[in-house]
Amino acid sequence: MMIFVIIAIVVVLVAVFAGMYNGLIKLNVRAEEAWSDITVQMKRRLDLIPNLVNTVKGYATHEKTVFEDVTAARSAMVNASGPADTAKAENQFQTAMKSIFAVAEAYPELKANENFKELQAELVDTEDKIQASRRFYNGVVRDFNTKRKVFPTSIFAGMLGFNKDREFFDVAESDRAAVDAPVAVNF
Repeated sequence: MMIFVIIAIVVVLVAVFAGMYNGLIKLNVRAEEAWSDITVQMKRRLDLIPNLVNTVKGYATHEKTVFEDVTAARSAMVNASGPADTAKAENQFQTAMKSIFAVAEAYPELKANENFKELQAELVDTEDKIQASRRFYNGVVRDFNTKRKVFPTSIFAGMLGFNKDREFFDVAESDRAAVDAPVAVNF
């Protein structure tokens, strides 16, 4: 009889341990998938930018610094790695894109151009998808970090190889002012 009790306790402990491990693995894979979704949408956006810049260049040839800023921001996005680095590059990119759309506001004939309208609509759609992907990623990261820290998983998480939190995709405090500030365009 005692042997059945010991076997039952061992089976329950193994089941609990396996459940914790599988839960952490599932959330970790979902976080990787969510991060992949973000990078796919950012790549789509980065592929649209040269077309948008070339369209705007045709109308605003003297706005050289705006185009240089957009090109530099695009390069920073391409070279970014990890959520923190990507978030910093994202903020630089957002600022540069505000400038290009401010230039477009100054040229009414550009705003009426079909190519510009299509590119702008594609960019807006992509931005919406990036925001949705960021929210999904941050939700999965929240769930993973919470699961890793709650009892009894917190006892075993380190032993299972889950000994650190995943990073959220967030704007750093040092960059928040740049993101919130309106764009100034001087002609």
